[in-house]
Amino acid sequence: MNPIPYPAAPTVSLIEGDGIGPEISAATRRVVEAAGGRIAWEPVLAGMTAAEQLNDPLPPATLESIKKNQLALKGPLGTPIGGGFRSVNVTLRQTFDLYANVRPALTIPGVPSRFAGVDIVMVRENTEDLYAGVEHYVDPRRNAAESICIITRFGSERVITYAFEYARRHGRKKVTLVHKANILKMTNGLFLDVGREVAQRYPEIVFDDLIVDATAMKLVIAPERFDVIVTMNLFGDILSDLTAGLIGGLGVAPAANIGDGGCAIFEAVHGTAPDIAGQGIANPTGLMLSAVMLLEHVGQDEAAARMRRGIHTALANPETRTGDLGGKTNTAGYADAIVRAITS
Repeated sequence: MNPIPYPAAPTVSLIEGDGIGPEISAATRRVVEAAGGRIAWEPVLAGMTAAEQLNDPLPPATLESIKKNQLALKGPLGTPIGGGFRSVNVTLRQTFDLYANVRPALTIPGVPSRFAGVDIVMVRENTEDLYAGVEHYVDPRRNAAESICIITRFGSERVITYAFEYARRHGRKKVTLVHKANILKMTNGLFLDVGREVAQRYPEIVFDDLIVDATAMKLVIAPERFDVIVTMNLFGDILSDLTAGLIGGLGVAPAANIGDGGCAIFEAVHGTAPDIAGQGIANPTGLMLSAVMLLEHVGQDEAAARMRRGIHTALANPETRTGDLGGKTNTAGYADAIVRAITS
């Protein structure tokens, strides 16, 4: 897992997204530039916008752009109902084998939350488990259906290794593996067995494991006990939203999807919010913090640090937070405040 050498100013495929996507993408691009981020943006289409314009929610040109650039920043996407369209997010992860979904949850001063001092990184396996898409009806009348949970040693080892390597690179002290091996003894048992094997290669990092239901309870009682969490696809999907709730919600939660082949997609994990689209009041924090992760990923650490500080400064002041966070400004005003904090 050696760092991949990226160009000084890499080209990034930009999927603005649906609903509020174009608004928060524009604000994010502005803040990246103000922070000194050296990014060449290549806009491409996906989601409902692409389906309406091209009758395809994930056009070949978009896939080719990501394949060529190996980097993407993605706003929120809608999936057309019916018509046989698969989730664009799932398709992207599987197409580019983005096996590690990384979701930091960090308390930000000023953001309304029931908890303080939360600093958790969720590492979710992104390609296997029940989300592998192996499901079918078991009778012709569609009165029953089944899904098959696929857990492999290969998939387990690489995502658990990623979690330990992430902990090592970022000076973190503990990795907790979350499972349900007490009931799902073969699938989850395999994931747990592999985790115990991998942990032996990292003696400096504390390792423990926890059943998923106990994890959910402990996260809302004592989130400070957690550092890095690694788990399977379904549990990770659920628990990563829970950890976002600990710090104020999906609107302030960044995410990255990482693969061994060099491809990485950074994304907002909240919805498209069509009810407020076009009103200029959307909160771009989630996408902005995902762009911070992008800058760190390509080695532009100073720009990333400036951008993060600017975001935290603006969020600390109710005059410069967006209305969904109890603030008094809009999307443009929030971006203005971040730029001032960066450049002052």
